[in-house]
Amino acid sequence: MRALVDVRPAVASDLPVLARLSVSARHEAGTGVQLCVNDEERLTRQLATLTGLPGGRIKVAVIEGQPVGFMLVRIIEPSLFSDVTSVYIEALYVSQDFRRRGVGHALLTAAGDLAASVGALDVYSVPLPGSRGVQRFLARLGFAPAASHRVVTTAVLQRKLAAESAGRRHQVRSIEDLIARRRRARIETNSGPLDLRSFQASLSLDKAPEELSATDEAAAADDLVESSDRRHEHQAG
Repeated sequence: MRALVDVRPAVASDLPVLARLSVSARHEAGTGVQLCVNDEERLTRQLATLTGLPGGRIKVAVIEGQPVGFMLVRIIEPSLFSDVTSVYIEALYVSQDFRRRGVGHALLTAAGDLAASVGALDVYSVPLPGSRGVQRFLARLGFAPAASHRVVTTAVLQRKLAAESAGRRHQVRSIEDLIARRRRARIETNSGPLDLRSFQASLSLDKAPEELSATDEAAAADDLVESSDRRHEHQAG
C-alpha cells in the first residue's frame, strides 16, 4: 500500500533537511554552482531568506514524518512587464528513494491550489537541467515550453566580447584603408597619366638631359601637363 504523502509549508526545523536534499539535487543535475552552492549551512540560510521574501513559499512533502521532497515557489504579482499574477516553481525535487510514490504529483497539486488561491493565470516551472524524467512528468501534466535559459561563465563571456570588439576594430581599419586607396586612385585618374616618353623626347630636341637647367625642366614638365590636360578635354568633348 502506498504511503500517504502530506504537503505542508516548510518550518524552520525542515530547512537543514531541505538543504541536504538541495545538495543531492546539485550532484544529480551535474550543473554544479549554477544550481546551488555545495554548503548546507549556507543553503539553510538562503532557504530561510526565501521564506521571508514577498511571495516566497517553500512546500515540503512528508511521508511518515520524513521530508522526502520540496518545492520552491514564488508568486509574481503584476508588474511593469506583466499585468497578471503568475506562480513560478523555482525548484521541484524528490529524493531518489521516494520517487514513483506520488510525491511530485502531490507537490504540483499544492502548486495548483496556491495558483488558484491567488488568481494566477499561469504556473511556470524551471526543471533541473538534464532531468528528462521531470521534463516528461511536467509535459504529461500540460506544461509546455515557454522559454529557455542559456548560461555562460563570466570569463568566457568577457573573452568572447573582447575578441568580437577586436574583430570589429580590424574591420573598421580595413574599410578605412580601402577608402583611402580608392581616394588616391581617383585623384590619380583625374589628373591623367603622364607620358614619360613624350617628356624625354621633348628634352632631347635641343639639349642633352644633363645640360638642362632646373628652369628648362620645369617648363618642359608644364608643357607636358598642359598637353595631357588638352587631350583629356578633347576626349571629354
